[in-house]
Amino acid sequence: MSILQIILYALVVIVALLLIGLVLVQPAKSGGMGATFGGIGESVFGGQATSQLTKMTVVMTALFFGLVLILATVIGWSDRDAALSREIDSALATPAPAMAVGEADPAMTSESPGEAAPAAAPAP
Repeated sequence: MSILQIILYALVVIVALLLIGLVLVQPAKSGGMGATFGGIGESVFGGQATSQLTKMTVVMTALFFGLVLILATVIGWSDRDAALSREIDSALATPAPAMAVGEADPAMTSESPGEAAPAAAPAP
């Protein structure tokens, strides 16, 4: 796991926790969890708490989704690079069979390895 992935994971967790806190502090129409905390959102953020909290929630939600998309892209690229690296390593690890001088390359012939060569027609 790269340093970039670790940083992105940490940012996603922090933003998710802040988003959860913002949603819980907001007063609901029927009271809900916002009223449970004694209107902490209004006392901390002032009289316009509802609109400010709503704007902050929208910004944090957009930031959360942006970070998750970036993290998914970084993980996808690193997986693709790792698979490509393994494929190259395996191709380099298996040496090509040595051929004798004058021997034809089996990959270049049209005959299958198990197929016999056609017999020549008898001369009249």
